[in-house]
Amino acid sequence: MPQGTGFSVQLATRGRSLLSGLGVAVAIGLSACSSSPPKFEPAPLPPPAALLGANLAWSTQVGTSGTALMPLATPGRVFVAGATGTVAALDANTGKDVWRVDLRTGISAGVGSDGQMAAVITQSNELVAIVDGRELWRVRLPARSFTAPLVAGQRVFVLTADRSVTAFDGRSGARLWSQARPGEPLVLGQSGVLLAVGDTLVAGLSARLTGLNPLNGTVRWEALVASARGTNEVERLVDLVGTVSRQGDSVCTRAFGAAVGCVDTSRGAVVWSKPARGSTGVHGDDRMVFGTESDGRVIAWQRASGERSWEIERLKYRELTSPLTVGRVVAIGDSKGLVHLLSREDGTEMNRLTTDGSPIVGAPVLAGQTLVVQTRNGGVYGWRPQ
Repeated sequence: MPQGTGFSVQLATRGRSLLSGLGVAVAIGLSACSSSPPKFEPAPLPPPAALLGANLAWSTQVGTSGTALMPLATPGRVFVAGATGTVAALDANTGKDVWRVDLRTGISAGVGSDGQMAAVITQSNELVAIVDGRELWRVRLPARSFTAPLVAGQRVFVLTADRSVTAFDGRSGARLWSQARPGEPLVLGQSGVLLAVGDTLVAGLSARLTGLNPLNGTVRWEALVASARGTNEVERLVDLVGTVSRQGDSVCTRAFGAAVGCVDTSRGAVVWSKPARGSTGVHGDDRMVFGTESDGRVIAWQRASGERSWEIERLKYRELTSPLTVGRVVAIGDSKGLVHLLSREDGTEMNRLTTDGSPIVGAPVLAGQTLVVQTRNGGVYGWRPQ
């Protein structure tokens, strides 16, 4: 679902696992190795099955991209950003620039947009709002952020690495309110969960999916998706990570290295939570939820109960992205720049798409009838599955 239609929004991205000290929200060079598999070489892939046609409709370049940068689809447009400062709105049908701007500073997270205003976060912790290719305002944040801003309801919402959610006025950049959940000594340096469901702002704060009043930040409900069980602070990290799967009031999400679960946001209750060892987000439809485990297994859970529908292992050790459900297939990127199209029903390979050979960042997105991915080298590709 595209970001920015009223307050019905969904976004996400994929990232490697840095850790941040909560007090200053500065990333330290420590990997969450307890939740990552040993490094194995993937098995060779057979020739692509090509059971589903997909034509490359367009491609463009946005510059080297970080792991917290991924395309965002809104009606008729695709918003992209490069790590060195480029932000662009693309026509979803042609891939041509609607507008493009160089902020002349590194970008660490984004893009968020309601289809008109775009917002990104710079490497110097500044939130920047852009309208029609012109910078509207920028404000300094109190901590780093690894999650794309959410633009909705003429406001910009930011989830920072000190586990705070802050709202800014979309026209002026004035700070409106802030809600924090302190306590844990470490936070995952990876894109989190921030979306709107009806008139509720939904954020991942540690392992809790939390419903907030977007007008003042008060907490409406909390739903614990997973409990920490490790023996040290690294192993006990269970932050919720993007992307999520939303169907109406049902939001399914992943707790890093611990679980996948679904929450009924109308009452703030966990419907189910199942153990899972992945580090990227999930996606799905009204019947199933799909996710990739840290070792490259792809799993489908039944949305109603959490029971497994199927599991495949042939993509193991390919460092997979979050999935995207597109009609009758599930699209998943990997670290070799491939996009795997799998049958939604049983995981059978339907086709395999190639890019520039660098890792796919974030997750694939759907812009109208166009499947869009972005690569580490800055390539942006749009396909039309047949």
